[in-house]
Amino acid sequence: MALLEIRNLTVSFQTSTGAFKAVDGIDMTVDKGEVLAIVGESGSGKSVGMLAVMGLLPKTATVTADHMMFDGKDLRQLSDSQRRAIVGRDMSMIFQEPIASLNPCFTIGFQIEEVLSFHLGLDRSKRRKRAIELLELVGIRDAEARLGSFPHQMSGGQCQRVMIAMAIACNPKLLIADEPTTALDVTIQKQILDLLMRLQAEHGMALIMITHDMAVVAETADRVIVQYKGRKMEEADVLSLFEAPKSAYTRALLSALPENAMGDRLPTVSDFVLDQAAAGAA
Repeated sequence: MALLEIRNLTVSFQTSTGAFKAVDGIDMTVDKGEVLAIVGESGSGKSVGMLAVMGLLPKTATVTADHMMFDGKDLRQLSDSQRRAIVGRDMSMIFQEPIASLNPCFTIGFQIEEVLSFHLGLDRSKRRKRAIELLELVGIRDAEARLGSFPHQMSGGQCQRVMIAMAIACNPKLLIADEPTTALDVTIQKQILDLLMRLQAEHGMALIMITHDMAVVAETADRVIVQYKGRKMEEADVLSLFEAPKSAYTRALLSALPENAMGDRLPTVSDFVLDQAAAGAA
């Protein structure tokens, strides 16, 4: 049985001109220990779909699905308290913009320990010990002293590591990483990706990697879903996707990679291909 199984997931937002579908009929399965990449340009519904699974969208969003199961539980039928018991413990997420996601008014030690207190009920000394272990696990030096630091006192890469520490604090069965290397320099990006893949392998977590970076997909994923305008354009194992993409949109994305540039101009996805993809998604 798949760890996460979704059928016909749709997310709509009401606007002044009517309902806007940010996610339109997405199907998805994730097995235990698998790495699934969801790739697509900005606005393709990657993050919104996963926020819907986590139950973290605002009340202005309308979420429907024919089937939404996680670890044998129907996410559509859970009460708010039942969902809170799962989110952050069995199913966790690393959000975009780590500095913005961390609370600037509290130390990182407090924020990590809050997760441990709520989900595991650890006492103060055990929370502190576990928080130090987590910071060491994600490669933050002088971890004990860092517990007293505020987010603004840490670099972007360190804040991303803190977010990862919080996300894996309860050894989740599923970890969702939403653009985990955005706004980080190339060296730090490689370190963060290596860290995520090491943690995934050591703990046997299923990992959903949300990204627009095809190089990240090639390096990390077992399977790939390509999205455009809220619809799934293609799904394949990573080798098949790069060697023999079936969708015209996927082929255009791959041809637009900078390493495929010919001459002085970078390749782009043509309006014709975008129009075809939009028509196929209608």
